[in-house]
Amino acid sequence: MECKICWTPYDPAEGDDTRQISEGTPFIALPDDWSCPNCDAPKEQFLVSEDPGSDAMREAAWIGGRTEALVTDFTEVWHAKMRDVPMVNKVLHVQAVGFRLHDGRPLGVLISPWFMNLVMLPAEGEDWSDLMAGAKEVIGFPSGEYEFIHNTREMTGGYKACSLFSPMGDFNTQAQAVEVAEAVMVALFDEEHRAETDRAADIRANREAEIAAAEEAASEEDEVKVSDAPTRRQVISGGLAVEDAD
Repeated sequence: MECKICWTPYDPAEGDDTRQISEGTPFIALPDDWSCPNCDAPKEQFLVSEDPGSDAMREAAWIGGRTEALVTDFTEVWHAKMRDVPMVNKVLHVQAVGFRLHDGRPLGVLISPWFMNLVMLPAEGEDWSDLMAGAKEVIGFPSGEYEFIHNTREMTGGYKACSLFSPMGDFNTQAQAVEVAEAVMVALFDEEHRAETDRAADIRANREAEIAAAEEAASEEDEVKVSDAPTRRQVISGGLAVEDAD
């Protein structure tokens, strides 16, 4: 807060020695008879000079809006296309977990009944609408190098996703999936978790195993129509890939 008469500031972190106001005292908690230590102007003459909390709130609101669009997009996919696919885990629902800014871009984990992916969204003012679906990019973090797949959706726009788990049959509850997602966001930025082997190669190997398992499961479900089964391309990207129009 700042006095509009003499421009003397009141910083809650410093308090006011002249009135024995201790450090950490917010302006709203000052005594009613407190006045400017320089010109004796009353509290009513003080205006907001700087509000660090407001920047954090704006950032959180912006990230919340971006992740809300992401969740809405994939909730629609769940209801429209994935509910009857054999590999889905129906105890789970679509949820964004742990999203934070990384180099100005929202980064977090997206949980769904058929995948858990690390997702990166564009920074404010950055346009990823021209990303080519299926294109791959290796992005580095303190814990190692990770392979992301590009894609776009109607509400989300362009985004990049790294497959963590697919399918999701090992999770018994939504809370369990959220706990794992939160742990991923911590481990991602921990150098102690840096793998000695090539992470991109590990991802490809794991994905090939997932493809084989998915195709075997699909062949055993005779009552499921072929058109309803996930394609190889969808499985590769944990359900994120968009099929090209014929």
